[in-house]
Amino acid sequence: MSPDAPRHWPADDSGIPIPTRAVILERLSRQGKPLALPELAKAIDVSGSAALRALERRLARMKRDGLVVKNRRGAFGLPSHMDMLYGRISGHRDGYGFVVPDAGGGDLYLSPRQMRKAMHGDRVLARVTGVDRRGRREGTIVEVIAHHNRRVVGHFFREGGVAFVAPDDKRIVHDILVPADSVGAARAGHIVVVELTQQPLGHRQAVGRVIEVLGEHLAPGMETEIAIRKYDLPHGFTDEVLAAAQRRARPLRARDVDAREDLRALPLVTIDGEDARDFDDAVFCEPGPSGGWRLIVAIADVSRYVRPGDVLDEQARERGNSVYFPDRVVPMLPEALSNGICSLNPGEDRLCVACEMIIDRHGKTRRYRFFEGVMRSRARLTYTAVAAALTGDATVPEAVRPHVAHLQGVFETLHAARRRRGSLDLDLPESRVVLDDSQRVQAIEPLLRNDAHRLIEECMLAANTCAAEFLAEQGPAIYRAHDEPDPEKVLELRRFLGGLGLAIGGGERPDAAAFSEVVAASASRPELGELIQMTILRTMSQAVYRAEATGHFALGYAHYTHFTSPIRRYPDLVVHRLIKRALGTARMRAIQPVELAQIAEHCSMTERRADDATRDVIQGFKAEFMLDKIGEEFDGTINGVVDFGIFVQLAQCHVDGLVHVTGLGDDYFHFDPKRYQLVGERSGVVHRLGDPVRVRVARVDLDQARVDFDLVASAARGRGRRRRGQGLRRKARR
Repeated sequence: MSPDAPRHWPADDSGIPIPTRAVILERLSRQGKPLALPELAKAIDVSGSAALRALERRLARMKRDGLVVKNRRGAFGLPSHMDMLYGRISGHRDGYGFVVPDAGGGDLYLSPRQMRKAMHGDRVLARVTGVDRRGRREGTIVEVIAHHNRRVVGHFFREGGVAFVAPDDKRIVHDILVPADSVGAARAGHIVVVELTQQPLGHRQAVGRVIEVLGEHLAPGMETEIAIRKYDLPHGFTDEVLAAAQRRARPLRARDVDAREDLRALPLVTIDGEDARDFDDAVFCEPGPSGGWRLIVAIADVSRYVRPGDVLDEQARERGNSVYFPDRVVPMLPEALSNGICSLNPGEDRLCVACEMIIDRHGKTRRYRFFEGVMRSRARLTYTAVAAALTGDATVPEAVRPHVAHLQGVFETLHAARRRRGSLDLDLPESRVVLDDSQRVQAIEPLLRNDAHRLIEECMLAANTCAAEFLAEQGPAIYRAHDEPDPEKVLELRRFLGGLGLAIGGGERPDAAAFSEVVAASASRPELGELIQMTILRTMSQAVYRAEATGHFALGYAHYTHFTSPIRRYPDLVVHRLIKRALGTARMRAIQPVELAQIAEHCSMTERRADDATRDVIQGFKAEFMLDKIGEEFDGTINGVVDFGIFVQLAQCHVDGLVHVTGLGDDYFHFDPKRYQLVGERSGVVHRLGDPVRVRVARVDLDQARVDFDLVASAARGRGRRRRGQGLRRKARR
């Protein structure tokens, strides 16, 4: 009897044996044509009304997941055999879009006419219809499988007696009509949230009703309000969740600490930014045997207060992580926990999960152990204070000063070991948006990393690696994964570096050490160092969470996870539960691999969502900051060259803007993609990456968070002509 015979079929949810998806797909492929339900049932030997209903349910799920297509006569076929594909729409602000196939491969171009049938984010079934004049596969939407947008945030307008909402997300190109009885309290100029009551359908426009008025367009903090709703970030806690947090946040009792290891005599300290409000990690270091170190990383025991399946856990899992905006935080946990009983506040007893490591003088962790403890932070230190202390400034309490020196010692040992291993360490400058009391942008300041940041980073990397190695021996877990970069992106990076006179070794698949060598080589060219590092970062794959250890490319670890931030990251909370279960100190059910995979996928999504939301808000604040600077001049550097102009980053505030090609001079400029430069046809003037320029702020578009510049002077090179901006060239050489 064949292995796919009925008695070998697994039962579905109703207990009826039914063919697997693999069997169904194999039969459809063998038949070579679409099959109606009775024909397919006969082909795979399914009979009886109950079995037929079960088969129909399975086919419906396969259709939802894009494995089969149901045609107009009700027959099921394979998408690849019907020039069809399932995927998600990625819209473009200019009206066209693409279907990103579920099965991978090249995207399918959708014309603006096709995009009238669906919105950005919708899942669709599409048919390949041909190739357009640019060589792109072109298609039509056959069916919208699932609508992505239920609520949309945007600008409310009323023109000619017609009310409509223009979405803030420019990838949604549909204006949403609002009937007169659905306007609510909205007025022209308001930012509103509209709930869609009718999705677009080609000839039919989207219709909705206003469910929330956020306020005036330019009201303080509106950028954040828009981003929270645009990305559907869960915000605000229900009374039930707040009450549960208050109940759990009671002061510690003797029985809470009896079975724990007492660390209160150790001078553990927290080291964070000046504006940090929750402290989830503390560190202690002392000399160890044979010139090595004993390092303890103590992490807030959030899993003691947030139990699997309770309302706090459900809320934390849905959010996935805290989201940090310039003007506020959308926390993963209520304040009673995140800033209260779970936070390692100085001078207060707190429960923790600790990792003790013995590190030799070569930076190798010889042994480690995890345990539950109770601790009391001796001091709340800042990066600024610790960095000063490392250079001899007495800015930290005398009682912990020797231990800070020991932390510097273990940092130098661990960091040297990581450099020898070839771990990639990008040091890109960040900026901080400073707001005044009325939530208006006061300044945009550079946020520089110092040795105190690196010190804490090395301690956390060490603890995270130990956690990953420990869990790899225990069973299924959640890991932090970072794949090798895509070969096509590596090839593009090679072309970019070649235009700058640099090269990357390692053949077609360079390792992290090869990328590190490029970073080191760029140190001698400060005008290009930041740009090169940013380009390398864009070449890298995006780190994600997975339920299996597939390695971390950039760090060079076979096993890596997140253990050190359970107050603000749900995967860390899950890792704590897995560690405690392995230690036998907590009675909780085993988390099945399928659930771990679901958590990993969900938290990867919430992390991307948070990154996108914060990026939008920061760009909005930067545009707002430049609004009253129209006409002013600034020094900057070319950090992007495209066929329609150059992108410039201002030196003082890291604001990016565009100088359109028409503003580069009285000439025709042509894009050279191999050298990433624009070349004047008549003058031979060259604008290339890394060149210093002086620009004038020309326009600011708050709706699109975009800044346009005019070129005032540059270090552009021409054919034997003395160019304005030669002073800039001399300044650059100095």
